[in-house]
Amino acid sequence: MLHVDPIFAATSVAPATLAAGSEAVPPPFTVARVLTETRLDSWLTLGLVLAAGLYLYGVYRLRLRGDRWPVTRTVSFLFPGLGGIAAVTVSGLGAYDTALLSVHMIQHMVLSMIAPIFLALGAPVTLALRTLPLRPRKRLLAIVHSRVARVYSFPLVAFAIFVVNPFALYFTGLYEITLRHEWAHELVHAHFIMTGCVFFWPLLGLDPLPGRWPYPARALLMLLSVPFHTVLGLTIMQSTTLLGGDWYPSLHLSWSDPWNDQVVAGGVLWAGGEFVSVTMLAVLVVQWIKQSEREARRLDRELDREEARQRAAEASA
Repeated sequence: MLHVDPIFAATSVAPATLAAGSEAVPPPFTVARVLTETRLDSWLTLGLVLAAGLYLYGVYRLRLRGDRWPVTRTVSFLFPGLGGIAAVTVSGLGAYDTALLSVHMIQHMVLSMIAPIFLALGAPVTLALRTLPLRPRKRLLAIVHSRVARVYSFPLVAFAIFVVNPFALYFTGLYEITLRHEWAHELVHAHFIMTGCVFFWPLLGLDPLPGRWPYPARALLMLLSVPFHTVLGLTIMQSTTLLGGDWYPSLHLSWSDPWNDQVVAGGVLWAGGEFVSVTMLAVLVVQWIKQSEREARRLDRELDREEARQRAAEASA
């Protein structure tokens, strides 16, 4: 069932208009509305469809020439990756992202932490390098190894961007601007995705990136990121001012209290951030173990070849 206009119109209109009573306030937020209200009129929807189509076309090209592509990479990229973005932007959850701060924080978590991780595990750059013609492939390699990419993919730079940006957004006037202007709101969605990709791609991604740190250093940086959402969530929960200025009170939602909702929003960041960080640390450790096993097998093969050469030399002597 597709509903595009009613909730979006009610939650995107200026507060003064809502207060005057000329527009109906959005209905109470329920699980049923998350499942039934869908918004397909944003540029992000087109981008998701295009990204999924290009990825599947690349997998198809590989199979045509007899090459294999891991199913787990395709599943990771399409479902938790692109699907996670769609779940919080074009579903009924996205229809309430300017009415409830707690819903916006769920979006924040998915767009900046969950979806980018699975996009990185999908290895889209590797897929592109294996399927593109020679000239586009050289251009893509030039971009990957460019100075700008080296700077932004350097783990300490990415960590600083990942940590500082939410504080700059929520504790300045920027967040209220994103609530009052649709273009700014959509830009923040894209910003969350890009920030998450910049941070997690060098840590957990499977694509070839310049200057990638060894696993012990990556694990240490991941550990340092664990307290970040705890601090941010507790700061929001204990704040004596409402995020977004007078936007939420002026919506006059009889079924939601802005102060209570802000406490819930801070709790989402606190609990969700710790859960995702610890889970991703476990994923990184698993990758580390697998890489060590591959290295051990490589060394065993080298030793076997060396012994075979020695036996051949002794036999010929």
